[in-house]
Amino acid sequence: MKFGLFYEHQLPKPRDGDQWDEDAEHKLLKNALDQLELADTVGFEYVFEVEHHFLEEYSHSSAPEVFLAAVSQRTKKMRLGHGIALMPPRYNHPARVAERIATLDLISDGRVEFGTGESGSVMEMDGFGIRREEKKRMWEEATRECVKMMTETPYSGTEGEYFGMPARNVVPKPLQKPHPPLWVAASRRETTMVAARLGMGSLGFAFETPDEAKERVEDYYELVREECTPIGKAINPALAILSILSCFDSDEEAIAKGAEGAQFFAYSLGYYYNPFTGGSHRPGKMNIYKQFIEKPEEERWGPLGEGFRSFGGFQAGAQKEEPEDEVTRALWRAAQRGGCIGTPEFVRETLTKYEDSHLDLMIFVAQCGARTHEDIMDSIYRVGTKVLPEFNERHEKHQRWRAKQLEGVEHLINSSI
Repeated sequence: MKFGLFYEHQLPKPRDGDQWDEDAEHKLLKNALDQLELADTVGFEYVFEVEHHFLEEYSHSSAPEVFLAAVSQRTKKMRLGHGIALMPPRYNHPARVAERIATLDLISDGRVEFGTGESGSVMEMDGFGIRREEKKRMWEEATRECVKMMTETPYSGTEGEYFGMPARNVVPKPLQKPHPPLWVAASRRETTMVAARLGMGSLGFAFETPDEAKERVEDYYELVREECTPIGKAINPALAILSILSCFDSDEEAIAKGAEGAQFFAYSLGYYYNPFTGGSHRPGKMNIYKQFIEKPEEERWGPLGEGFRSFGGFQAGAQKEEPEDEVTRALWRAAQRGGCIGTPEFVRETLTKYEDSHLDLMIFVAQCGARTHEDIMDSIYRVGTKVLPEFNERHEKHQRWRAKQLEGVEHLINSSI
């Protein structure tokens, strides 16, 4: 099992004001670069950076290719993951995505992981004129053509349902051949199985338990062997999941410094992705963090209201057990203490369970909510020096297991795992 970090660039507003400090975004990005430079030196092998637009406080990461280019110059080994690039053409023309991915791959000496997805927030979709019922088809058409642009000389062109383009030679071409490893965002089990059938890695954003990971791993690799029709020129068989990270010398300190950030991560995600609350957001006029902090602690994982109760089938404030719906369950789990908020021993015990399930990649959310830069650096250093070494030493055993699972499709694999 390998390890990485996941960045939304969360930036809550001050609880007593409607706007950020003038230098807040500047400090946010500079601090993140310092965090990743440290992570690279202590054994983290991946970073995945989101692309979101207009989601103030939740995610100030609208130009991930620029940030990852900076990361490429501050790190030596770390893989640079788009987690994800928004592929519906109204967000990004596929040719522009191909150009940016290839350029980043060249300047990073071939370290790019090409994660793809579609997003589902009302603020983003309405801002770019995207219809919810069409976005999945947009994603597949654009992703398929984008990969062709990176591998064909010249690209033969297309006249598709959602975009058209004449034959052109899209340059530059990526350093990794035939193209960087492909991933797709998977918040539901069914999308993980779509990833298997298309030969893509699954970026699991559902905070799966070790038992769920084990079940998904088995089904995923079976589909890769038996039903895979690659969307690209090579396959990237791999499963990754998220976990909130706060690691300190005592459980009490880890909870005190990490629980609120986990709760805000879930709350703000639910705020924008709930079609009832996200669509009523007033840009530049609201303080989501203030709303969050004024909630009772048991309600700090999802916005309340009649619409949300109807949408999720439950009342968040009274919720004591996991919701049944996959997406709302992910929000609930993200806000709990979780398996990676605790001492190094506690985190190690949790990660061993995921290792036993044959998970390929664990991606930690360390920067979330109003956590301080110093606390994030402490967690990264502590996990990198006290937890990761033994897992890195055992990774060869996992690679042998993977080789057995992928017998018969070895010639198609292009993966960094």
